[in-house]
Amino acid sequence: MDELEKIRERKLKKLMAKFSKTGGESMTKPIELNAGNFEEVISSNENVVVDFWAEWCAPCKIIAPIIEELAKEYAGKVVFAKLDTDRNQLIALQFGISAIPTLIYFKRGKPVDSIVGALPKRELKHWIEKNLQA
Repeated sequence: MDELEKIRERKLKKLMAKFSKTGGESMTKPIELNAGNFEEVISSNENVVVDFWAEWCAPCKIIAPIIEELAKEYAGKVVFAKLDTDRNQLIALQFGISAIPTLIYFKRGKPVDSIVGALPKRELKHWIEKNLQA
């Protein structure tokens, strides 16, 4: 394992410990994002899917369990996070969120792809796989 890989692993473990209720053993649940941790989570992980949602949004509630399942399935490959657009309007504005749910795929800290709407799990997996391989 080269030095860069060791640094990444340490950073990931530290981040996982910070956000996981289980002490960081595995990041199997989406991280709740806000203005205080958004940049750190996005920039500290190779692949991040952010679910932009709101409490009142019925389609957001429909895909929430799918996002949780995907977080478990892709643990160690993709970090999943949720950002409440009502509580974090500046971040939603920064990324041009005009409809929810919107999922944005971040690769190495940069947004590379997005999808809007409550899509079936198989379509979300296809989208994730496409971005993992890009």
